[in-house]
Amino acid sequence: MGLQWKGVMPAVTTKFTNDDQLDLKMFAVNIEAQLKAGVEGIILGGTLGEASTLSDDEKRTLVRHTVDIVKGKVPVIINIAEQTTKGAILAAEKAEEDGAQGLMMLPPMRYKAGDRETVVYFEEVAKSTSLPIMVYNNPVDYKIEVTLDMFEDLLKHDNIQAVKESTRDISNITRIKNRFGDRLKILSGVDTLALESLLMGADGWVAGLVDAFPAETVAIYRLAKAGRIEEAIDIYRWFLPLLELDINPKLVQNIKLAEVATGIGTENVRAPRLPLIGEERAHVLKVIEDGLKTRPTLPDYLHL
Repeated sequence: MGLQWKGVMPAVTTKFTNDDQLDLKMFAVNIEAQLKAGVEGIILGGTLGEASTLSDDEKRTLVRHTVDIVKGKVPVIINIAEQTTKGAILAAEKAEEDGAQGLMMLPPMRYKAGDRETVVYFEEVAKSTSLPIMVYNNPVDYKIEVTLDMFEDLLKHDNIQAVKESTRDISNITRIKNRFGDRLKILSGVDTLALESLLMGADGWVAGLVDAFPAETVAIYRLAKAGRIEEAIDIYRWFLPLLELDINPKLVQNIKLAEVATGIGTENVRAPRLPLIGEERAHVLKVIEDGLKTRPTLPDYLHL
């Protein structure tokens, strides 16, 4: 059976030591917490993973280490965010060699490719690899939108299978379902629209605050899919102030502070990012503190 594009898939943070090396020990602590909570995939090297600051060797180390930790329980997916088609093809090749089971792919970085250029970029990578691909569609942050007409061309390739839907337009989920049915799996990519997206038919959730609150995140997903909507809404309403930490330019620092508060991370980031200070830090800590004080008791969501 191939990769199932469903469930909660955390876009995990990359852990660093105080001297700016990969902190594989704390990274493993967090991955184990995700697995225990019931996630259905691990995504490496996204925005939250500080991919733009990682060397190729570090990315490969993270893939191999994660594959060793999960031991086949869930698929390991690596994000590809490259400036050239050649670089993206090479990244996909390395990912496959290192044991990744899937790719998440952004359009070309830096150069604002046109529609035809963007389609060809994805197509060339798809033709070069046997790994299944989820297109990361985030025109708000990355300035290139993959339209439905573009997906019409991309879906001619069997291994282009899913979209991380981050357009911020909930109605886009219905448009995708109306046009492609189940051929294009949809994973919500915006924490503050996740439950709404699931209720409109999204298959999964590429989540951010899951890095600090894995059980609550998976509980919302599973309750929603089981039709226990009111219970999902109650947890989601508690969660929303925390989820808003994800839709912020300092989302990495915010979420790493939350990981510290729940005991499954450190706040070390890689420059040019710096730890939060002053009023900005105090505000984030207050949001986290308030959330922890009112943290809900969860139902037995793993056995729904």
